[in-house]
Amino acid sequence: MTTVGLIGLGAMGSGMAASLRRAGHSVQVFDVRREVAEAFTNAGGTAHDTLASLGAACDVVVSVVVNAAQTETVLFGDGTAPGCAASMKPGSVFVMCSTVDPNWSVALEARLEAMGLRYVDAPISGGAAKAASGQMTMMTAAKPEAYALAEPFLNAMAAKVYKLGDSAGAGSKVKIINQLLAGVHIAAAAEAMALGLREGVDAAALYEVITHSAGNSWMFENRMAHVLAADYTPLSAVDIFVKDLGLVLDMARASKFPLPLSSTAHQMFMQASTAGFAKEDDSAVIKIFPGIELPKGKA
Repeated sequence: MTTVGLIGLGAMGSGMAASLRRAGHSVQVFDVRREVAEAFTNAGGTAHDTLASLGAACDVVVSVVVNAAQTETVLFGDGTAPGCAASMKPGSVFVMCSTVDPNWSVALEARLEAMGLRYVDAPISGGAAKAASGQMTMMTAAKPEAYALAEPFLNAMAAKVYKLGDSAGAGSKVKIINQLLAGVHIAAAAEAMALGLREGVDAAALYEVITHSAGNSWMFENRMAHVLAADYTPLSAVDIFVKDLGLVLDMARASKFPLPLSSTAHQMFMQASTAGFAKEDDSAVIKIFPGIELPKGKA
């Protein structure tokens, strides 16, 4: 019986692990916060004390960490403790769900293949709620042998599993383009709401009208609700878009492709980050606009 492990029980990873369990899988988990891993396994499954232990126990390992650097640590260790790659059985599969440089993903596939391991380039989208309900999107690229082993678990975690190529890189490229739109849409939504506030428009009324009009976007509807509630709890932090739009611009720069809107949005998130809002919800980019009084939420 194929066993699955998941590393990283954050906003997305905890929901993905729950979806795997709901589909009937006994889920092995690891998180640097031991108490979080233990809490997840109260309803079944196994929490591992080390990455190496999880790697040895699983045929498919799903990594849901923030970036390439954390993925490197998950796989190859941090100098004080080994990662999971050295203990994974030959032929087992590593599923990488972070948003990363596509060239890095291509190189990682080659590195893992040299160790006898298979790889799925599988960035994710949809937010914590869709991850928890198994309704998120996965943008994947992998060799057929990797898909054969990992596919039941991918389908348990996502409503849409797009197969975009038979080698790494294609999934990450599509995710980066998605992040271009997501970041620009959040920045544009914040700008529109800020202008409304500056002009004395009632924020709740503006939100109601826009969400029922042609100017609406998923990001306006979702993120400006955070602004109305004055809730900047980071489901996706400002610094995530500093990173992701940076990856967008890096990819375009390599082919000398102009991205004026992405560049502006990136600067807006950079400004919000350096102003002290780095760890707040990405809707906090609205705080860079001067001369406005933001909603205070319900008393």
